[in-house]
Order: sequence, then C-alpha cells, then structure tokens
Amino acid sequence: MTSPVDQQKNAVRQRIWDLLTQHHATHDEVVHGRIPNFVGAGRATDQLTELAVWRSSQVIKAVPDKAQYLARVTALREGKLVYMAVPKLAAQHPFYLLDPANLAVAPEIAASPTGAAEVARNVGVDELQPIDVVICGSVAVNRDGARLGKGAGYADIEVALLHEAGLITPATVIVTTVHPLQIVDGDLPETSHDFRVDLVVTGEEVIVCGQRRRPPGIIWEDLDPEKIAAIPPLAALAERRGQL
Repeated sequence: MTSPVDQQKNAVRQRIWDLLTQHHATHDEVVHGRIPNFVGAGRATDQLTELAVWRSSQVIKAVPDKAQYLARVTALREGKLVYMAVPKLAAQHPFYLLDPANLAVAPEIAASPTGAAEVARNVGVDELQPIDVVICGSVAVNRDGARLGKGAGYADIEVALLHEAGLITPATVIVTTVHPLQIVDGDLPETSHDFRVDLVVTGEEVIVCGQRRRPPGIIWEDLDPEKIAAIPPLAALAERRGQL
C-alpha cells in the first residue's frame, strides 16, 4: 500500500513531468516515469565542470541516465576515474569501472550504458576508491537539496551502500544537474532513507544547498523483501547481516 509520503512524492513527480512536457523541455518524447533528459543538459554540464570541486576531483560516481551523459564523457576526457551504476543495480558487482587510462574505446562510447556494459569491468563496493563527486539525476529538487528521483529508490540505495562502506566521506560532494523547471519552491516530502544534494546545477545557475542530509547506511525497515531480493549486492549484504 502506498504511504501518504509516497503519494505526496508521486504528485510532485507528476507535476514536474507534466510541466516539462508542456514546455517541450526534454529530448525524450515521453518523460513520465523517467529521469528527464532535459534540454540544456550540456550547459548544465559546462557549469558543473567549471566548479573548483569538479576540477580538483579524481574519482566520480555517476548515474547512467541520459541527462548526465556529457558529465561522464567530460570526466573521462579529463582523466578522472568514473564509477557508473549498473542500471537497477542488477548485478552482484553493481558498478562499471571506467578508467580512462585503460579504455579501448572513446569516452563517448564508454560513457553510455551500452558501451560501458561492453567494455568496462564490473566491480563491487569493496573494490571502489573513496569518491570525490557523486552525480545523480533528479525529477525534482529544491534549493535546500531535497530531491526526488523517479521513484524506484536506486539512487538512495547506491548512496547508502557507498556511505556505509566509507566511500562517501565528509569531503564528498553530491550534485544533481536539472532543468530550471525541475526546481521546486518550498519543501519536498522526505523519508528517513532520502539523501540531499550539496549542489544543484542548471544551465543558468549553481545553487549551494543548506544543511546536509546523508543517511548513515541502509535502512532495512524501509525495504520490502522483494526489493532486497531484486538487488544482488543488497541481498548478499542482507544475508550476511541476517536481514532476510
């Protein structure tokens, strides 16, 4: 049964998807149910990659979504190590390791989900280095850094796994790139497993958010058995900890 908070989140998502569709602000014919591939993603990437925190970074964790594709390409071009999540975390080793020093194809190919699946090695959390910048996609975000994804919860699980493993540290910066229409005034509904971003980047501005919110790890009571079983690294962790 959908909780009141989830109903509130879904209402915000629908409103933003409708708004983006109305203003022809995405490259996809259908945006509902997706992380928007928004118009101006290239300009937002330019804004992001000019920031000091980006220039000083060496290790990037990125989502596989289309809107963040150019950020992944730029990171590889600049010699940064990129970990890209396997879609839906549907592998025992749920991250693609994209090391520009060892890529046999161009960054433009390696940075795509299909290209990464062909050329990259899958790695588990235990093989990752501490992460300097996390790039996440969003459906909606506010100026305090509260965000909503598309509702599947994978971004929250990724961040929780990495935080629990000590790979997301106080020095790690979490950023999302969005269209200005995706920025919501006022509060967004949040639950205990939701994280906030530190920076919101559009093609027009960079928003430095307020107080950080980072759950210390997996909040098992927020996950049903079917969700745990569908994510191999989560299922393995649950079995080790007696959560199943």
